[in-house]
Amino acid sequence: MPTAILTGQPVPGSSLEGDLRSLGFDVRHASDAGETETLLAAVPAGERVAVVDARFVGHVHALRLGLTDPRFPASALPGAVSVQPEARRALTRALTRESVAAGSGAAAPEDLAGRLGEALEADDLTVYRPELGTLVASVPADPQERNGVRQAVLAVDDEAVRLRSAVKARDGFFTTYCISPYSRYIARWCARRGLTPNQVTTASLITALIAAGCAATGTRAGFVAAGLLLLFSFVLDCTDGQLARYSLQYSTLGAWLDATFDRAKEYAYYAGLALGAARGGDDVWALALGAMILQTCRHVVDFSFNEANHDATANTSPTAALSDKLDSVGWTVWVRRMIVLPIGERWAMIAVLTALTTPRITFYALLAGCAFAATYTTAGRVLRSLTRKASRTDRAAGALVDLTDSGPLAESLTRFAGRLPRVAPAVVAFAAGAVVVTCAALAPYGGWLPVVGAAVYVLLSPAALLRPLKGALDWLVPPFYRAAEYLTVLALAVNAGMNGVLPAAFGLVAAVAYHHYDTVYRIRGNAGAPPHWLVRAIGGHEGRTLLVTVLAALLTAAQFKVALTALAVAVALLVLVESIRFWVSSGAPAVHDEGEPA
Repeated sequence: MPTAILTGQPVPGSSLEGDLRSLGFDVRHASDAGETETLLAAVPAGERVAVVDARFVGHVHALRLGLTDPRFPASALPGAVSVQPEARRALTRALTRESVAAGSGAAAPEDLAGRLGEALEADDLTVYRPELGTLVASVPADPQERNGVRQAVLAVDDEAVRLRSAVKARDGFFTTYCISPYSRYIARWCARRGLTPNQVTTASLITALIAAGCAATGTRAGFVAAGLLLLFSFVLDCTDGQLARYSLQYSTLGAWLDATFDRAKEYAYYAGLALGAARGGDDVWALALGAMILQTCRHVVDFSFNEANHDATANTSPTAALSDKLDSVGWTVWVRRMIVLPIGERWAMIAVLTALTTPRITFYALLAGCAFAATYTTAGRVLRSLTRKASRTDRAAGALVDLTDSGPLAESLTRFAGRLPRVAPAVVAFAAGAVVVTCAALAPYGGWLPVVGAAVYVLLSPAALLRPLKGALDWLVPPFYRAAEYLTVLALAVNAGMNGVLPAAFGLVAAVAYHHYDTVYRIRGNAGAPPHWLVRAIGGHEGRTLLVTVLAALLTAAQFKVALTALAVAVALLVLVESIRFWVSSGAPAVHDEGEPA
Protein backbone atom coordinates (compact mmCIF):
# COMPACT_ATOMS: atom_id res chain seq x y z
CA MET A 1 0.00 0.00 0.00
CA PRO A 2 1.37 3.47 -0.84
CA THR A 3 2.03 5.81 2.04
CA ALA A 4 1.17 9.50 2.36
CA ILE A 5 2.95 11.59 5.01
CA LEU A 6 1.00 14.66 6.08
CA THR A 7 3.38 17.40 7.22
CA GLY A 8 2.61 20.29 9.54
CA GLN A 9 -0.22 20.88 11.96
CA PRO A 10 -3.55 19.21 11.07
CA VAL A 11 -6.29 21.61 9.98
CA PRO A 12 -9.63 21.16 11.80
CA GLY A 13 -12.41 20.07 9.47
CA SER A 14 -10.06 19.15 6.63
CA SER A 15 -11.10 16.22 4.43
CA LEU A 16 -7.53 15.71 3.19
CA GLU A 17 -6.80 12.56 5.18
CA GLY A 18 -10.02 10.93 4.01
CA ASP A 19 -9.31 11.95 0.41
CA LEU A 20 -5.87 10.35 0.55
CA ARG A 21 -7.27 7.17 2.07
CA SER A 22 -9.88 7.03 -0.70
CA LEU A 23 -6.97 7.01 -3.17
CA GLY A 24 -5.47 3.99 -1.41
CA PHE A 25 -2.85 5.73 0.73
CA ASP A 26 -1.92 4.75 4.26
CA VAL A 27 -1.77 8.16 5.96
CA ARG A 28 0.81 9.10 8.58
CA HIS A 29 1.57 12.43 10.27
CA ALA A 30 4.82 14.32 10.74
CA SER A 31 5.37 17.68 12.36
CA ASP A 32 8.65 18.59 10.63
CA ALA A 33 11.32 17.45 8.14
CA GLY A 34 13.13 15.30 10.69
CA GLU A 35 10.03 13.33 11.59
CA THR A 36 9.12 13.05 7.91
CA GLU A 37 12.56 11.57 7.23
CA THR A 38 12.05 9.03 10.01
CA LEU A 39 8.65 8.00 8.69
CA LEU A 40 10.03 7.74 5.15
CA ALA A 41 12.76 5.35 6.32
CA ALA A 42 10.10 3.09 7.85
CA VAL A 43 8.17 2.71 4.59
CA PRO A 44 9.10 -0.47 2.61
CA ALA A 45 11.47 0.28 -0.26
CA GLY A 46 9.14 -1.03 -2.95
CA GLU A 47 6.22 1.29 -2.17
CA ARG A 48 5.21 4.73 -3.45
CA VAL A 49 5.52 7.59 -0.97
CA ALA A 50 3.80 10.97 -1.03
CA VAL A 51 4.56 13.99 1.14
CA VAL A 52 1.55 16.31 1.44
CA ASP A 53 1.16 19.64 3.22
CA ALA A 54 -1.61 19.28 5.82
CA ARG A 55 -3.00 22.66 4.73
CA PHE A 56 -3.67 21.39 1.19
CA VAL A 57 -7.10 22.15 -0.25
CA GLY A 58 -8.15 20.83 -3.64
CA HIS A 59 -10.07 18.31 -5.68
CA VAL A 60 -9.60 14.60 -5.11
CA HIS A 61 -8.91 14.14 -8.81
CA ALA A 62 -6.11 16.71 -8.61
CA LEU A 63 -4.52 14.56 -5.90
CA ARG A 64 -5.07 11.49 -8.03
CA LEU A 65 -3.32 13.08 -11.02
CA GLY A 66 -0.45 14.42 -8.97
CA LEU A 67 0.20 11.51 -6.64
CA THR A 68 -0.86 8.21 -8.24
CA ASP A 69 0.14 8.23 -11.93
CA PRO A 70 2.35 5.12 -12.36
CA ARG A 71 4.11 6.36 -15.51
CA PHE A 72 6.40 8.82 -13.78
CA PRO A 73 9.08 8.26 -11.11
CA ALA A 74 8.23 11.56 -9.44
CA SER A 75 5.27 13.92 -9.67
CA ALA A 76 4.12 17.00 -7.84
CA LEU A 77 1.40 19.60 -7.55
CA PRO A 78 1.08 22.59 -5.18
CA GLY A 79 1.58 21.32 -1.64
CA ALA A 80 2.28 17.69 -2.56
CA VAL A 81 5.02 15.52 -4.02
CA SER A 82 5.02 11.79 -4.80
CA VAL A 83 7.81 9.38 -5.74
CA GLN A 84 7.99 5.85 -7.04
CA PRO A 85 10.56 3.43 -5.54
CA GLU A 86 13.16 4.37 -8.16
CA ALA A 87 13.10 7.98 -6.93
CA ARG A 88 13.15 7.22 -3.19
CA ARG A 89 16.88 7.91 -2.83
CA ALA A 90 16.50 11.38 -4.32
CA LEU A 91 13.64 12.12 -1.90
CA THR A 92 15.68 10.84 1.04
CA ARG A 93 18.60 13.08 0.08
CA ALA A 94 16.28 16.06 -0.19
CA LEU A 95 14.73 15.34 3.22
CA THR A 96 18.16 14.97 4.80
CA ARG A 97 19.13 18.41 3.53
CA GLU A 98 15.84 19.82 4.81
CA SER A 99 16.43 18.27 8.25
CA VAL A 100 19.91 19.77 8.46
CA ALA A 101 18.63 23.16 7.31
CA ALA A 102 15.77 23.05 9.80
CA GLY A 103 18.17 22.17 12.62
CA SER A 104 20.30 25.18 11.81
CA GLY A 105 17.26 27.43 11.43
CA ALA A 106 17.97 28.03 7.75
CA ALA A 107 14.68 26.60 6.46
CA ALA A 108 11.10 27.71 7.03
CA PRO A 109 8.85 25.08 8.62
CA GLU A 110 6.07 25.59 6.06
CA ASP A 111 5.76 24.32 2.50
CA LEU A 112 8.04 21.32 3.00
CA ALA A 113 6.35 19.42 0.14
CA GLY A 114 6.88 22.30 -2.28
CA ARG A 115 10.57 22.59 -1.41
CA LEU A 116 11.00 18.83 -1.80
CA GLY A 117 9.61 19.00 -5.35
CA GLU A 118 12.06 21.75 -6.22
CA ALA A 119 14.91 19.79 -4.64
CA LEU A 120 14.09 16.71 -6.72
CA GLU A 121 14.27 18.81 -9.89
CA ALA A 122 17.56 20.31 -8.74
CA ASP A 123 18.80 16.73 -8.33
CA ASP A 124 18.30 16.22 -12.11
CA LEU A 125 15.14 14.18 -11.59
CA THR A 126 12.26 14.91 -13.95
CA VAL A 127 9.21 15.78 -11.86
CA TYR A 128 5.87 15.43 -13.64
CA ARG A 129 3.48 18.27 -12.93
CA PRO A 130 0.03 17.48 -14.38
CA GLU A 131 -2.07 20.05 -16.19
CA LEU A 132 -4.95 20.64 -13.79
CA GLY A 133 -7.11 22.92 -15.94
CA THR A 134 -10.14 23.91 -13.87
CA LEU A 135 -9.20 21.59 -11.02
CA VAL A 136 -8.05 23.24 -7.79
CA ALA A 137 -4.87 22.40 -5.85
CA SER A 138 -3.64 25.01 -3.39
CA VAL A 139 -2.03 25.58 0.00
CA PRO A 140 -3.86 28.58 1.50
CA ALA A 141 -1.89 30.71 3.94
CA ASP A 142 -4.73 31.84 6.22
CA PRO A 143 -8.37 30.96 7.04
CA GLN A 144 -9.81 33.64 4.76
CA GLU A 145 -7.84 32.34 1.77
CA ARG A 146 -8.77 28.80 2.77
CA ASN A 147 -12.48 29.61 2.58
CA GLY A 148 -12.00 31.13 -0.87
CA VAL A 149 -10.20 28.02 -2.12
CA ARG A 150 -12.94 25.80 -0.70
CA GLN A 151 -15.52 27.80 -2.63
CA ALA A 152 -13.47 27.35 -5.79
CA VAL A 153 -13.41 23.60 -5.16
CA LEU A 154 -17.18 23.48 -4.77
CA ALA A 155 -17.64 25.45 -7.99
CA VAL A 156 -16.03 22.74 -10.14
CA ASP A 157 -17.34 19.19 -10.54
CA ASP A 158 -14.16 17.16 -10.53
CA GLU A 159 -16.00 13.99 -11.61
CA ALA A 160 -17.16 15.75 -14.76
CA VAL A 161 -13.59 16.90 -15.39
CA ARG A 162 -12.37 13.37 -14.80
CA LEU A 163 -14.83 11.98 -17.34
CA ARG A 164 -13.87 14.58 -19.96
CA SER A 165 -10.16 13.98 -19.48
CA ALA A 166 -10.69 10.23 -19.91
CA VAL A 167 -11.30 10.85 -23.62
CA LYS A 168 -8.27 11.10 -25.90
CA ALA A 169 -7.54 14.73 -26.68
CA ARG A 170 -7.19 14.16 -30.45
CA ASP A 171 -9.37 11.60 -32.17
CA GLY A 172 -11.39 10.99 -35.30
CA PHE A 173 -14.88 12.35 -36.02
CA PHE A 174 -16.67 9.01 -35.63
CA THR A 175 -14.93 8.24 -32.35
CA THR A 176 -15.43 11.74 -30.95
CA TYR A 177 -19.12 12.08 -31.76
CA CYS A 178 -20.44 8.51 -32.06
CA ILE A 179 -18.45 6.53 -29.47
CA SER A 180 -16.85 8.68 -26.77
CA PRO A 181 -20.06 10.41 -25.60
CA TYR A 182 -21.16 7.12 -24.02
CA SER A 183 -18.03 4.93 -23.88
CA ARG A 184 -16.59 7.17 -21.14
CA TYR A 185 -19.52 6.13 -18.93
CA ILE A 186 -18.81 2.49 -19.71
CA ALA A 187 -15.22 3.18 -18.59
CA ARG A 188 -16.48 4.64 -15.31
CA TRP A 189 -18.80 1.65 -14.83
CA CYS A 190 -15.82 -0.66 -15.33
CA ALA A 191 -13.67 1.34 -12.89
CA ARG A 192 -16.31 1.18 -10.16
CA ARG A 193 -16.47 -2.59 -10.52
CA GLY A 194 -12.73 -3.08 -10.33
CA LEU A 195 -12.20 -4.03 -13.97
CA THR A 196 -8.81 -3.22 -15.47
CA PRO A 197 -7.97 -1.79 -18.89
CA ASN A 198 -6.20 -5.05 -19.79
CA GLN A 199 -9.39 -7.00 -19.15
CA VAL A 200 -11.37 -4.63 -21.36
CA THR A 201 -8.68 -4.83 -24.06
CA THR A 202 -8.85 -8.62 -23.97
CA ALA A 203 -12.65 -8.49 -24.18
CA SER A 204 -12.32 -6.24 -27.25
CA LEU A 205 -9.97 -8.76 -28.88
CA ILE A 206 -12.26 -11.69 -28.13
CA THR A 207 -15.25 -9.77 -29.51
CA ALA A 208 -13.36 -8.98 -32.72
CA LEU A 209 -12.30 -12.60 -33.12
CA ILE A 210 -15.91 -13.71 -32.69
CA ALA A 211 -16.84 -11.11 -35.32
CA ALA A 212 -14.23 -12.62 -37.66
CA GLY A 213 -15.70 -16.05 -36.98
CA CYS A 214 -19.18 -14.80 -37.84
CA ALA A 215 -17.87 -13.30 -41.07
CA ALA A 216 -16.22 -16.63 -41.89
CA THR A 217 -19.62 -18.35 -41.97
CA GLY A 218 -20.34 -16.70 -45.32
CA THR A 219 -24.02 -16.20 -44.50
CA ARG A 220 -25.93 -12.91 -44.50
CA ALA A 221 -26.84 -13.38 -40.84
CA GLY A 222 -23.17 -14.02 -40.10
CA PHE A 223 -22.13 -10.88 -41.95
CA VAL A 224 -24.68 -8.75 -40.08
CA ALA A 225 -23.56 -10.19 -36.74
CA ALA A 226 -19.93 -9.63 -37.73
CA GLY A 227 -20.55 -5.95 -38.48
CA LEU A 228 -22.35 -5.37 -35.19
CA LEU A 229 -19.70 -7.21 -33.19
CA LEU A 230 -16.90 -5.30 -34.91
CA LEU A 231 -18.53 -2.01 -33.87
CA PHE A 232 -18.94 -3.29 -30.30
CA SER A 233 -15.29 -4.35 -30.32
CA PHE A 234 -14.36 -0.80 -31.29
CA VAL A 235 -16.47 0.59 -28.43
CA LEU A 236 -14.50 -1.62 -26.04
CA ASP A 237 -11.30 -0.56 -27.77
CA CYS A 238 -12.10 3.07 -26.93
CA THR A 239 -13.22 2.12 -23.44
CA ASP A 240 -9.94 0.48 -22.42
CA GLY A 241 -7.92 3.65 -23.03
CA GLN A 242 -10.56 5.80 -21.37
CA LEU A 243 -10.56 3.46 -18.38
CA ALA A 244 -6.77 3.75 -18.16
CA ARG A 245 -6.98 7.55 -18.19
CA TYR A 246 -10.00 7.67 -15.86
CA SER A 247 -8.40 5.50 -13.18
CA LEU A 248 -4.72 6.08 -14.08
CA GLN A 249 -4.23 2.33 -14.53
CA TYR A 250 -1.27 2.41 -16.88
CA SER A 251 1.01 -0.61 -17.20
CA THR A 252 3.71 -2.01 -19.45
CA LEU A 253 1.59 -5.04 -20.27
CA GLY A 254 -1.31 -2.75 -21.09
CA ALA A 255 0.93 -0.76 -23.41
CA TRP A 256 1.85 -3.91 -25.31
CA LEU A 257 -1.74 -5.12 -25.53
CA ASP A 258 -2.97 -1.71 -26.66
CA ALA A 259 -0.20 -1.43 -29.26
CA THR A 260 -0.74 -4.82 -30.88
CA PHE A 261 -4.33 -5.92 -30.43
CA ASP A 262 -5.81 -3.30 -32.77
CA ARG A 263 -3.81 -4.70 -35.66
CA ALA A 264 -4.53 -8.30 -34.63
CA LYS A 265 -8.26 -7.58 -34.52
CA GLU A 266 -8.40 -5.81 -37.87
CA TYR A 267 -6.26 -8.30 -39.77
CA ALA A 268 -8.06 -11.29 -38.24
CA TYR A 269 -11.30 -9.73 -39.45
CA TYR A 270 -9.85 -9.45 -42.97
CA ALA A 271 -9.09 -13.17 -42.82
CA GLY A 272 -12.62 -13.90 -41.60
CA LEU A 273 -14.10 -11.96 -44.52
CA ALA A 274 -11.89 -13.85 -46.96
CA LEU A 275 -12.94 -17.20 -45.48
CA GLY A 276 -16.61 -16.20 -45.64
CA ALA A 277 -16.26 -15.15 -49.26
CA ALA A 278 -14.59 -18.47 -50.09
CA ARG A 279 -17.57 -20.31 -48.65
CA GLY A 280 -19.71 -18.45 -51.15
CA GLY A 281 -17.39 -19.31 -54.04
CA ASP A 282 -15.57 -15.96 -54.24
CA ASP A 283 -11.81 -15.92 -53.69
CA VAL A 284 -10.82 -12.54 -52.22
CA TRP A 285 -7.66 -13.58 -50.38
CA ALA A 286 -5.55 -11.40 -52.68
CA LEU A 287 -7.73 -8.42 -51.77
CA ALA A 288 -7.48 -9.25 -48.06
CA LEU A 289 -3.70 -9.52 -48.26
CA GLY A 290 -3.54 -6.33 -50.32
CA ALA A 291 -5.62 -4.49 -47.71
CA MET A 292 -3.35 -5.67 -44.91
CA ILE A 293 -0.24 -4.63 -46.88
CA LEU A 294 -1.65 -1.20 -47.67
CA GLN A 295 -2.73 -0.57 -44.09
CA THR A 296 0.60 -1.72 -42.66
CA CYS A 297 2.58 0.40 -45.11
CA ARG A 298 0.43 3.41 -44.19
CA HIS A 299 1.36 2.93 -40.57
CA VAL A 300 5.05 2.53 -41.41
CA VAL A 301 4.92 5.85 -43.29
CA ASP A 302 3.38 7.47 -40.20
CA PHE A 303 5.91 5.93 -37.85
CA SER A 304 8.95 6.69 -40.01
CA PHE A 305 7.97 10.31 -40.61
CA ASN A 306 7.23 10.90 -36.93
CA GLU A 307 10.48 9.29 -35.80
CA ALA A 308 12.50 11.24 -38.36
CA ASN A 309 11.05 14.49 -37.04
CA HIS A 310 10.64 13.50 -33.41
CA ASP A 311 13.39 15.84 -32.18
CA ALA A 312 14.33 17.73 -35.33
CA THR A 313 15.41 21.33 -34.91
CA ALA A 314 14.30 24.29 -37.05
CA ASN A 315 11.38 22.09 -38.07
CA THR A 316 9.26 24.54 -40.09
CA SER A 317 7.92 24.69 -43.61
CA PRO A 318 5.27 26.59 -45.61
CA THR A 319 3.29 23.35 -45.87
CA ALA A 320 3.27 22.95 -42.10
CA ALA A 321 2.20 26.59 -41.72
CA LEU A 322 -0.69 26.01 -44.15
CA SER A 323 -1.71 22.88 -42.23
CA ASP A 324 -1.74 24.83 -38.96
CA LYS A 325 -3.84 27.53 -40.60
CA LEU A 326 -6.37 24.98 -41.82
CA ASP A 327 -6.54 23.49 -38.34
CA SER A 328 -7.66 26.87 -37.04
CA VAL A 329 -10.90 26.52 -39.06
CA GLY A 330 -13.25 24.11 -37.29
CA TRP A 331 -14.81 22.22 -40.19
CA THR A 332 -11.51 21.66 -42.02
CA VAL A 333 -10.10 19.89 -38.96
CA TRP A 334 -12.79 17.22 -39.08
CA VAL A 335 -12.70 16.85 -42.87
CA ARG A 336 -8.95 16.33 -42.81
CA ARG A 337 -9.22 13.82 -39.98
CA MET A 338 -11.96 11.87 -41.76
CA ILE A 339 -10.32 11.62 -45.19
CA VAL A 340 -7.26 9.91 -43.72
CA LEU A 341 -9.67 7.11 -42.71
CA PRO A 342 -8.58 6.61 -39.08
CA ILE A 343 -9.51 3.50 -37.21
CA GLY A 344 -12.98 4.70 -36.16
CA GLU A 345 -14.12 5.69 -39.63
CA ARG A 346 -12.40 2.68 -41.16
CA TRP A 347 -14.00 0.13 -38.86
CA ALA A 348 -17.41 1.77 -39.17
CA MET A 349 -17.16 1.57 -42.97
CA ILE A 350 -16.03 -2.07 -42.82
CA ALA A 351 -18.83 -2.99 -40.41
CA VAL A 352 -21.59 -1.34 -42.45
CA LEU A 353 -20.35 -2.75 -45.77
CA THR A 354 -19.97 -6.21 -44.28
CA ALA A 355 -23.56 -6.20 -43.08
CA LEU A 356 -25.06 -4.74 -46.26
CA THR A 357 -22.87 -5.92 -49.14
CA THR A 358 -20.30 -8.62 -49.94
CA PRO A 359 -16.70 -9.16 -48.81
CA ARG A 360 -15.45 -8.25 -52.28
CA ILE A 361 -17.23 -4.88 -52.24
CA THR A 362 -16.01 -4.32 -48.69
CA PHE A 363 -12.39 -4.88 -49.71
CA TYR A 364 -12.74 -2.74 -52.84
CA ALA A 365 -14.04 0.16 -50.74
CA LEU A 366 -11.37 -0.39 -48.11
CA LEU A 367 -8.56 -0.47 -50.66
CA ALA A 368 -9.85 2.63 -52.44
CA GLY A 369 -10.29 4.58 -49.20
CA CYS A 370 -6.94 3.57 -47.75
CA ALA A 371 -5.16 4.25 -51.06
CA PHE A 372 -6.60 7.77 -51.17
CA ALA A 373 -5.72 8.37 -47.53
CA ALA A 374 -2.18 7.05 -48.03
CA THR A 375 -1.68 9.27 -51.08
CA TYR A 376 -2.99 12.34 -49.25
CA THR A 377 -0.90 11.89 -46.10
CA THR A 378 2.28 10.78 -47.85
CA ALA A 379 2.14 13.63 -50.37
CA GLY A 380 1.70 16.14 -47.56
CA ARG A 381 4.65 14.74 -45.66
CA VAL A 382 6.85 14.71 -48.73
CA LEU A 383 6.00 18.39 -49.31
CA ARG A 384 6.78 19.21 -45.69
CA SER A 385 10.09 17.40 -45.90
CA LEU A 386 11.14 19.14 -49.12
CA THR A 387 10.19 22.63 -47.97
CA ARG A 388 11.50 22.60 -44.41
CA LYS A 389 15.01 23.22 -43.21
CA ALA A 390 15.58 20.78 -40.40
CA SER A 391 18.62 19.22 -38.76
CA ARG A 392 17.83 15.67 -37.73
CA THR A 393 19.54 14.05 -34.78
CA ASP A 394 21.54 10.85 -34.47
CA ARG A 395 18.63 9.37 -32.51
CA ALA A 396 16.25 9.95 -35.42
CA ALA A 397 18.73 8.47 -37.91
CA GLY A 398 19.25 5.44 -35.67
CA ALA A 399 15.50 4.90 -35.35
CA LEU A 400 15.13 4.89 -39.14
CA VAL A 401 17.91 2.30 -39.48
CA ASP A 402 16.15 0.11 -36.90
CA LEU A 403 12.88 0.49 -38.81
CA THR A 404 14.51 -0.70 -42.04
CA ASP A 405 14.89 -4.17 -40.45
CA SER A 406 18.10 -4.90 -42.36
CA GLY A 407 19.43 -8.41 -41.83
CA PRO A 408 22.76 -10.23 -42.12
CA LEU A 409 22.99 -10.07 -45.92
CA ALA A 410 22.72 -6.27 -45.96
CA GLU A 411 25.19 -5.98 -43.11
CA SER A 412 27.78 -8.26 -44.74
CA LEU A 413 27.52 -6.40 -48.05
CA THR A 414 28.22 -3.00 -46.52
CA ARG A 415 31.98 -3.64 -46.73
CA PHE A 416 31.70 -3.73 -50.52
CA ALA A 417 29.01 -1.09 -50.87
CA GLY A 418 31.43 1.81 -50.75
CA ARG A 419 31.90 1.37 -54.48
CA LEU A 420 28.24 2.10 -55.15
CA PRO A 421 27.33 5.59 -56.40
CA ARG A 422 26.22 7.88 -53.59
CA VAL A 423 22.55 8.05 -54.52
CA ALA A 424 19.89 9.09 -52.01
CA PRO A 425 18.91 6.04 -49.91
CA ALA A 426 15.20 6.58 -50.60
CA VAL A 427 15.85 6.47 -54.36
CA VAL A 428 17.88 3.27 -54.01
CA ALA A 429 15.23 1.65 -51.79
CA PHE A 430 12.44 2.56 -54.22
CA ALA A 431 14.40 1.32 -57.25
CA ALA A 432 15.39 -1.93 -55.57
CA GLY A 433 11.82 -2.58 -54.45
CA ALA A 434 10.42 -1.76 -57.88
CA VAL A 435 12.80 -4.24 -59.50
CA VAL A 436 11.95 -7.19 -57.28
CA VAL A 437 8.19 -6.54 -57.22
CA THR A 438 8.04 -6.11 -61.01
CA CYS A 439 10.01 -9.31 -61.60
CA ALA A 440 7.80 -11.24 -59.16
CA ALA A 441 4.60 -9.89 -60.70
CA LEU A 442 5.48 -10.37 -64.39
CA ALA A 443 7.31 -13.70 -64.35
CA PRO A 444 5.31 -16.94 -64.50
CA TYR A 445 5.35 -19.07 -61.37
CA GLY A 446 8.47 -21.22 -61.10
CA GLY A 447 10.66 -18.89 -63.13
CA TRP A 448 14.01 -17.55 -61.98
CA LEU A 449 13.41 -13.91 -62.91
CA PRO A 450 12.04 -13.09 -59.42
CA VAL A 451 15.24 -14.56 -57.94
CA VAL A 452 17.29 -12.25 -60.16
CA GLY A 453 15.16 -9.31 -59.02
CA ALA A 454 15.60 -10.36 -55.38
CA ALA A 455 19.37 -10.63 -55.92
CA VAL A 456 19.43 -7.04 -57.19
CA TYR A 457 17.31 -6.06 -54.19
CA VAL A 458 19.79 -7.71 -51.81
CA LEU A 459 22.80 -6.11 -53.52
CA LEU A 460 21.24 -2.66 -53.14
CA SER A 461 19.99 -3.22 -49.57
CA PRO A 462 23.14 -1.85 -47.86
CA ALA A 463 22.22 1.64 -49.07
CA ALA A 464 20.32 2.24 -45.82
CA LEU A 465 23.37 1.36 -43.71
CA LEU A 466 26.14 3.30 -45.44
CA ARG A 467 25.55 6.69 -43.81
CA PRO A 468 23.16 8.27 -41.29
CA LEU A 469 19.61 8.59 -42.61
CA LYS A 470 19.36 12.34 -42.09
CA GLY A 471 18.25 13.38 -45.58
CA ALA A 472 14.99 15.17 -46.24
CA LEU A 473 13.27 12.05 -47.62
CA ASP A 474 15.23 9.31 -45.87
CA TRP A 475 12.16 8.53 -43.76
CA LEU A 476 10.71 6.88 -46.91
CA VAL A 477 13.35 4.13 -46.81
CA PRO A 478 11.54 1.85 -44.25
CA PRO A 479 8.12 2.04 -46.00
CA PHE A 480 9.72 1.32 -49.40
CA TYR A 481 11.34 -1.80 -47.95
CA ARG A 482 8.10 -2.89 -46.28
CA ALA A 483 6.14 -2.48 -49.51
CA ALA A 484 8.77 -4.35 -51.51
CA GLU A 485 8.85 -7.36 -49.21
CA TYR A 486 5.10 -7.64 -48.72
CA LEU A 487 4.20 -7.09 -52.39
CA THR A 488 6.77 -9.65 -53.51
CA VAL A 489 5.09 -12.28 -51.33
CA LEU A 490 1.68 -11.23 -52.68
CA ALA A 491 2.78 -11.40 -56.32
CA LEU A 492 4.38 -14.83 -55.93
CA ALA A 493 1.32 -16.21 -54.13
CA VAL A 494 -1.06 -14.88 -56.82
CA ASN A 495 1.07 -16.35 -59.60
CA ALA A 496 1.16 -19.75 -57.87
CA GLY A 497 -2.53 -20.04 -58.73
CA MET A 498 -3.33 -22.69 -56.16
CA ASN A 499 -5.86 -22.76 -53.36
CA GLY A 500 -4.23 -22.21 -49.99
CA VAL A 501 -1.16 -20.32 -51.16
CA LEU A 502 -2.65 -16.89 -50.59
CA PRO A 503 -3.86 -17.71 -47.04
CA ALA A 504 -0.34 -18.98 -46.28
CA ALA A 505 1.10 -15.76 -47.68
CA PHE A 506 -1.39 -13.81 -45.56
CA GLY A 507 -0.09 -15.60 -42.48
CA LEU A 508 3.55 -14.90 -43.36
CA VAL A 509 2.98 -11.19 -43.98
CA ALA A 510 0.95 -10.95 -40.76
CA ALA A 511 3.81 -12.49 -38.76
CA VAL A 512 6.41 -10.19 -40.31
CA ALA A 513 4.13 -7.16 -39.91
CA TYR A 514 3.76 -7.96 -36.21
CA HIS A 515 7.55 -7.86 -35.91
CA HIS A 516 7.60 -4.45 -37.57
CA TYR A 517 4.87 -3.07 -35.31
CA ASP A 518 6.72 -4.44 -32.30
CA THR A 519 9.86 -2.62 -33.44
CA VAL A 520 7.94 0.64 -33.74
CA TYR A 521 6.49 0.55 -30.25
CA ARG A 522 9.82 -0.34 -28.67
CA ILE A 523 11.40 2.65 -30.38
CA ARG A 524 8.52 4.89 -29.31
CA GLY A 525 9.18 3.90 -25.72
CA ASN A 526 12.91 4.66 -26.06
CA ALA A 527 13.67 0.98 -25.46
CA GLY A 528 15.55 0.51 -28.74
CA ALA A 529 14.95 -2.02 -31.49
CA PRO A 530 14.38 -5.74 -30.90
CA PRO A 531 17.57 -7.69 -30.10
CA HIS A 532 19.98 -8.12 -32.99
CA TRP A 533 19.84 -11.91 -32.77
CA LEU A 534 16.11 -11.83 -33.54
CA VAL A 535 16.54 -9.66 -36.64
CA ARG A 536 19.31 -11.97 -37.87
CA ALA A 537 17.31 -15.11 -37.03
CA ILE A 538 14.34 -14.05 -39.16
CA GLY A 539 16.62 -12.92 -41.98
CA GLY A 540 15.94 -9.20 -42.27
CA HIS A 541 13.78 -7.82 -45.05
CA GLU A 542 16.32 -8.65 -47.77
CA GLY A 543 16.90 -12.21 -46.57
CA ARG A 544 13.22 -13.06 -46.37
CA THR A 545 12.57 -11.54 -49.80
CA LEU A 546 15.34 -13.58 -51.39
CA LEU A 547 14.20 -16.74 -49.59
CA VAL A 548 10.59 -16.61 -50.80
CA THR A 549 11.67 -16.01 -54.41
CA VAL A 550 14.06 -18.99 -54.26
CA LEU A 551 11.33 -21.18 -52.74
CA ALA A 552 8.92 -20.17 -55.52
CA ALA A 553 11.53 -21.06 -58.16
CA LEU A 554 12.43 -24.45 -56.67
CA LEU A 555 9.09 -25.77 -55.41
CA THR A 556 5.78 -26.72 -56.93
CA ALA A 557 2.77 -24.62 -55.98
CA ALA A 558 1.66 -27.23 -53.44
CA GLN A 559 5.12 -27.36 -51.89
CA PHE A 560 5.33 -23.58 -51.93
CA LYS A 561 2.12 -23.41 -49.88
CA VAL A 562 3.63 -25.73 -47.26
CA ALA A 563 6.89 -23.76 -47.24
CA LEU A 564 5.14 -20.42 -46.76
CA THR A 565 3.07 -21.91 -43.94
CA ALA A 566 6.14 -23.29 -42.21
CA LEU A 567 7.99 -19.99 -42.62
CA ALA A 568 5.01 -18.06 -41.25
CA VAL A 569 4.84 -20.33 -38.18
CA ALA A 570 8.60 -20.08 -37.57
CA VAL A 571 8.67 -16.28 -37.83
CA ALA A 572 5.53 -15.93 -35.70
CA LEU A 573 6.92 -18.13 -32.93
CA LEU A 574 10.25 -16.31 -32.81
CA VAL A 575 8.85 -12.79 -32.80
CA LEU A 576 5.93 -13.54 -30.47
CA VAL A 577 8.03 -15.29 -27.83
CA GLU A 578 10.62 -12.50 -27.79
CA SER A 579 7.94 -9.79 -27.89
CA ILE A 580 5.98 -11.27 -25.00
CA ARG A 581 9.20 -11.72 -23.01
CA PHE A 582 10.07 -8.07 -23.51
CA TRP A 583 6.67 -6.50 -22.93
CA VAL A 584 6.06 -8.30 -19.64
CA SER A 585 9.57 -7.50 -18.40
CA SER A 586 10.45 -4.65 -16.06
CA GLY A 587 12.30 -2.86 -18.85
CA ALA A 588 9.26 -2.41 -21.08
CA PRO A 589 8.04 1.16 -21.56
CA ALA A 590 4.51 2.20 -20.59
CA VAL A 591 3.69 3.55 -24.05
CA HIS A 592 0.11 4.64 -24.65
CA ASP A 593 -0.80 6.11 -27.97
CA GLU A 594 -2.25 9.58 -27.46
CA GLY A 595 -1.28 10.89 -30.87
CA GLU A 596 -2.75 10.35 -34.32
CA PRO A 597 -5.61 7.84 -34.48
CA ALA A 598 -4.39 4.63 -36.10
